[in-house]
Amino acid sequence: MDFKTEFKPLTIDPDKIYDYSFSIIAEEMGQHDFSEDEWKIVRRVIHASADFELGRSVIIHPDAIRAGVEAIRNGRHVIADVQMIESGTGKARFQKYGGDVHCYISDEDVAIEAKRLNQTRAIISMQKAVKENEGGIYAIGNAPTALLELIRLIKEGKAKPDLIIGMPVGFVSAAESKAELAKITEVPFITNVGRKGGSTVTVAALNAISLLADQK
Repeated sequence: MDFKTEFKPLTIDPDKIYDYSFSIIAEEMGQHDFSEDEWKIVRRVIHASADFELGRSVIIHPDAIRAGVEAIRNGRHVIADVQMIESGTGKARFQKYGGDVHCYISDEDVAIEAKRLNQTRAIISMQKAVKENEGGIYAIGNAPTALLELIRLIKEGKAKPDLIIGMPVGFVSAAESKAELAKITEVPFITNVGRKGGSTVTVAALNAISLLADQK
């Protein structure tokens, strides 16, 4: 296929594009301390962001992968803070085991309650999520207030997620919320250090966990 450009792609085969990408990532990353399964998560985060600094900053709780795989295989649901995560996640891998992906942030009752209390919809959506779901995987990539509220609910004994993937991006409370997540001992987590993150890399980590669940 001729794109009528001076540059010629190495391949237009989608599977080979992934292979080339992962080989480039492995070469440029060099030596690291991630385990084999942890690396499968981190390389997808790098692949989604093209950011090696972000990849190196990822923190994976020792029980995170086991807890995530077990949650998926036991049919637990995924709760997303924003619809971008819900849309970007390979739902079929969760539905195969009886789970699904849910996002409450646009629910009418959430919007009404957030306005009444003058709080973010992200906060109220987390309160609704823990009432409607036992355990589950919480994937937070956009709203630091959602992550901070989830941590509060955990500390008060009102929530017990199976796994938290908390990688919100931004300048207001993003880095701080992830630092707080890294301190908790009650729940396994995947997070990163600093302001970088976002829905795209959160989806990448979540999809990596779901692929591991299919393989184990």
